[in-house]
Amino acid sequence: MTLEQVRSKLKSYKGRNIKIMEVCGTHTASIFKAGIRSMLPAEIKLISGPGCPVCVTPSAFIDKLVEYSMKENYQVLTFGDMMKVRGNKYSLTQAKALGGQVRYLYSPLQSLALARENPQINYIFAAVGFETTTPLYAILLEEMEKAGIRNLKLLTSVKTMIPALDFLCEKEEIDGFLCPGHVSVIIGSKVYEPLAKRYQKPFVVTGFEGEHILASIYEIVTQIEAKEYRMKNLYTSSVKEEGNQKAYGAIMKYFEPCDAYWRGIGTIPGSGLRLKEEFLKYDAGSEEAFAEESLPKGCRCTDVILGRINPTECPAFGKRCTPMDALGPCMVSSEGACGIWYKNR
Repeated sequence: MTLEQVRSKLKSYKGRNIKIMEVCGTHTASIFKAGIRSMLPAEIKLISGPGCPVCVTPSAFIDKLVEYSMKENYQVLTFGDMMKVRGNKYSLTQAKALGGQVRYLYSPLQSLALARENPQINYIFAAVGFETTTPLYAILLEEMEKAGIRNLKLLTSVKTMIPALDFLCEKEEIDGFLCPGHVSVIIGSKVYEPLAKRYQKPFVVTGFEGEHILASIYEIVTQIEAKEYRMKNLYTSSVKEEGNQKAYGAIMKYFEPCDAYWRGIGTIPGSGLRLKEEFLKYDAGSEEAFAEESLPKGCRCTDVILGRINPTECPAFGKRCTPMDALGPCMVSSEGACGIWYKNR
């Protein structure tokens, strides 16, 4: 079937309303770039999910980083996306303005050179992400072990995708999923099969080009019409059935599953990764960096990341909440749904 035939079939769809969640923020951006929504009828609705790691990082985690940045002989290292997300009081950008020692890096491995060159400084790396970035943390830990580095530690807020999807299937009304492409490279496509079977929903692994996404939406609609629900991998050039076993093995060497708190959602059992006991000497107090919390009054990030509303349905969107003065975390990160919608408004 040609791309034009797929577009024509989707445009002419007149069945029941279908709600499809694109879990990954990169997919959300690609959907805008390709103008996918303009190719779909009103009966097919695309919604965003909790695929932005910065957006679901607890405020207490940021508070802990801010606290470290203010301590003598300490410096916090982080990705740029984390800089503007507020904790209960300050963001890391605000902490830096107040004299806190904060530095953003492009790769966790850059922290090794800093730690070697400045043994008098205690470095705290903000290890945030999903299975995509966690192998880098494993490599970092391996290099720290080899070099005997002791002035670098990780404050971790690492999440895993399958328990989160399980939670969404249990709690929310979603008809099908565009599975996250980057995460799937690591965990593989086969892991979605039990979810498709248990919840009778299509799970389609897709790439990031417009035609990839359009073909995957068509696959989901076709499955729903035929009442045949399964996992389908349409990103075979990068995603294998078993995933990247070497990268996943590196994760499992240093980390173990744990319950995790997702900002705006709550605690999802088994959805986090923490350092194993034998590597806790590299931990900066991650267990202390979690606490139940409420989002700011008027913020509807919870409804956005659970797919209940689109960002523009939040009364604060573009008014009280903008990327320069964000009310909630989904407006801050480049992978946050609200920030992407604002940029493409």
